[in-house]
Amino acid sequence: MAKRPRKPSHYELMWLVVMFDLPVSSKAEMKRATLFRNSLLELGFSRKQFSVYMRHCDNLESAQNMAQKVRHCLVPNGFVSVVFITDRQYGMTQNFFGEAKEENEAKTLENTKQLFLF
Repeated sequence: MAKRPRKPSHYELMWLVVMFDLPVSSKAEMKRATLFRNSLLELGFSRKQFSVYMRHCDNLESAQNMAQKVRHCLVPNGFVSVVFITDRQYGMTQNFFGEAKEENEAKTLENTKQLFLF
């Protein structure tokens, strides 16, 4: 009988949260900030908010390696924080949206209802 691979626990799986504040006073700084954000996307991060990006990692070691890759993308005078969160902790995240966001989502759902019929 083949042995099933062990499923990692919610405490081993990690989320990497990158939060940053980059100078954008000049065109050159704006370009470097854009390059930094694009580098995060190339590394597999997803944008959560304008200066907050997230990425899932298999374990703490791969999360630490990814954090070093983020460090190498840093721009002069930039400030970047990398937060390590277990999958279990991230699973307790609560997202709240204002009324305008809820109305927009309701309209989007109404407009796409036809797609649900097929």
